[in-house]
Amino acid sequence: MDWEAPAFVLSARPYGETSAIVRLLSEEQGVTAGLVRGGVSRRQVAVWQPGNLVLARWRARLPDQLGHVTAELVQSAASRLLDHPLSLALLASVTALADGALPEHEPHPDLFISLVRLVTAIGVMPDDPPMAMAIRWERNLLAALGYGLRLESCAVTGATDGLAYVSPRTGRAVSDDAAGEWRDKLLPMPALLRDDADPGHGEDWVKGFDLTGYFLARHVYGVRHVPLPDARERLVQRLRLRSIPPPVGDADDQ
Repeated sequence: MDWEAPAFVLSARPYGETSAIVRLLSEEQGVTAGLVRGGVSRRQVAVWQPGNLVLARWRARLPDQLGHVTAELVQSAASRLLDHPLSLALLASVTALADGALPEHEPHPDLFISLVRLVTAIGVMPDDPPMAMAIRWERNLLAALGYGLRLESCAVTGATDGLAYVSPRTGRAVSDDAAGEWRDKLLPMPALLRDDADPGHGEDWVKGFDLTGYFLARHVYGVRHVPLPDARERLVQRLRLRSIPPPVGDADDQ
């Protein structure tokens, strides 16, 4: 058994003295684990950074074995972002989510292609990371796993305008007019979750990640009794702190 394809490095951990176990995401193979001999050596360690796009070669005698992997670096994402901590945090979050949420050997070509676009956008705009694009990618991740949100129209009235909330039970949108006395029990829905919407700003990003995070925690990670990835929690906390307005100084400080 062997294959060769472009793949994203999702994670890499040391194995033995010099080797590494890596997990890759490719268009046709899905998430695949493999052993890299010398993967933690000075010559190879830069290749196996999460978020890097590589041309991977995977070989094994049987499809359910841990294969051996070699690769050539195609695009180094992480190294470009060392001076951009927010973009680096975003890259770490999306790779950790893909690593933890997607089952092995189950291809999701649309999700892979959208991840290519997202990681490319992060590298192109390191000073203005595409948070709305990442939130929509998480929304698409839920859909790919069978937990898609239904945000096109209000679950109560069928209206397509004024959508402001999402039901935590059904994942369906609810308009502001229809929320009524249930308003406090619904999840705020920023407009940026829709593909044609404005990308929003800091507070919208926090609301968007809180929304997708709720359903990821409930349907994907919660059923396995594990928390959301630490990398994603660090990203959201960073955004939450950025969205808090600075305190107003005393009159003596003016």
